[in-house]
Order: sequence, then structure tokens, then C-alpha cells
Amino acid sequence: MSTTGPGRFVTFEGGEGAGKSTQIARAAVALEARGLRVRVTREPGGTEGAEAIRRLLLEGAAERWTATTELLLVAAARAEHLARVIEPALAAGSWVLCDRYLDSTRVYQGLAGGLGLALVDRLQGELLGFRLPDLTLVLDVPVETGLARRQDIGGASRFERKGRAFHERVREGFRTLAAAEPRRIVLVDADRPVEAVAAEIEALLVARLGLDP
Repeated sequence: MSTTGPGRFVTFEGGEGAGKSTQIARAAVALEARGLRVRVTREPGGTEGAEAIRRLLLEGAAERWTATTELLLVAAARAEHLARVIEPALAAGSWVLCDRYLDSTRVYQGLAGGLGLALVDRLQGELLGFRLPDLTLVLDVPVETGLARRQDIGGASRFERKGRAFHERVREGFRTLAAAEPRRIVLVDADRPVEAVAAEIEALLVARLGLDP
């Protein structure tokens, strides 16, 4: 398959410990095996400035920032990331695989954080014009499973310290978005062996984005 022409933008979403980084790495290998150029990145982050904002967001006490402050910090990091990494990579014909993007903001600050989807969507869409992904894969695991995985890694972020009820709202929020927007957002059962999840994701990329089987 040719690597010329505009690239495709795929985002990986889910709660803490859902396995996004592992599955992005496997998806990148699968795409590169088809002759495609792939750029793997993450949010918040992806540029020097956005990574500095990431540290502000993830470090410190759970109550360090309000949901409104989180929203504005994430938006600033995303604007930088889009301008300097995502848009240029897509224009050059690369596929961009991003660990978290605007749906995390819709869930963490909008639904779980209490700001509401209307406010978050207006900021990200109408006011800032952030690009929608071509496909969003939500990796879904029970909250206790995801948090246990994160504990095994160590170094909990402030979001992980927000408590079980918050993370249950996060999981339900992602499931709500997937049900409401099935043409773009696909819920993937990630409480299975890594290989099984990776195989389903590759099949989804083929079916949804026109890749050769």
C-alpha cells in the first residue's frame, strides 16, 4: 500500500491501566508491516511544551487542580501538539496513533469531572476547532483491573489517586461515548490476553479504515 497522500488519525482511549501503550506499539508494528509510515505520540504531551504541561497535570495531590483548570491546561497542550506534531505528520502521509486525545478530556473533565459534555465540546470543537480522529478505540477494563495494573507499575499519578468512584465514572463515560458515536468510537474488551486484543484492533483498522487484510 502506498504511503503517499494524507495520513490517518487513530486515537486510543480508556481508563487507567487499560493497556493503551501496549496496544499502540503493536498496532504501529502491524501498520509498518504494510509499508505505512507511523507516528506514535501521546497526550497530554508530544512536544517539549506540552510535556511540561503534562507534568503539571499528573504530579501533585489529586485536588491540586479543579476540573476547569485541568480542561484549560489540556487544551493548551493539545493546541501545541496538533500544530507541531499531529497535523504535520498527517499532511506528510503518516498515520498518527495517539495515546489519549479529545475524548479523554470529554470524559475526565466533562463527564467524570462534572463540567458536562456541552462545555467541553464547545471549547474543543466550536472555539478551538480541534480535529476529530478518523477512528477512536476505547480499551475497556474493569476499574479494579486497571488500577491494579497501574499499581504494579508504580508511581501513581494524581488522576489515579482520585478514588474508585471517579474511575467508575470514567469507565462509564467512555462507554457512553462509544454507544453515542459508534461510527467513530469502538469499544474494545481489553480484559483479555494482549494478543487477542491486538488481533481485534488490527481487524478494526482493516475494516474501518480501508486497509488490505
